[in-house]
Amino acid sequence: MSFVRSFLACCVVTVIAVPEAASAQSLEVKRFNPSEWTKGRFTEVVTVYLAGVGAEDEKAPAGASAPILHLGNPYEQCRYAYDKIKRLLATHGAALADVVKQVVYVTDVRFQADVARCRRDAYGDGPIPANTFLVIQALAIPGMLLEIDVTAVAAK
Repeated sequence: MSFVRSFLACCVVTVIAVPEAASAQSLEVKRFNPSEWTKGRFTEVVTVYLAGVGAEDEKAPAGASAPILHLGNPYEQCRYAYDKIKRLLATHGAALADVVKQVVYVTDVRFQADVARCRRDAYGDGPIPANTFLVIQALAIPGMLLEIDVTAVAAK
């Protein structure tokens, strides 16, 4: 691995929702693809808001354990999670195009194709950010098949 690639791999910066008063500085998403084979597939290194989202029913009463929507269907749980992510980012003046890193946690490796299709549907023709896909034993609420964490540039 070259020095430049090693340096870039160590220098992902996380910016947590920059306050309005501080937004005089311009934030810019910079995407780096040191490896030729990753170009057009995904972004390896970027400069950067963090949220974790699953298919919990956001209309559940406060304090109650949120029921999981789309039980047994990883694709629909993924679609619902991305819909929530889009709306949450919009409240901060950001969109999926501003996402620079995501981690997807799934409870079964067989969900990989559904998640990949869902992710492509969510991002459309836009670039797919740097992405980590992890298979774990369980998530916080029974019935959750996946959870998505995203990091995005948010000037608000």
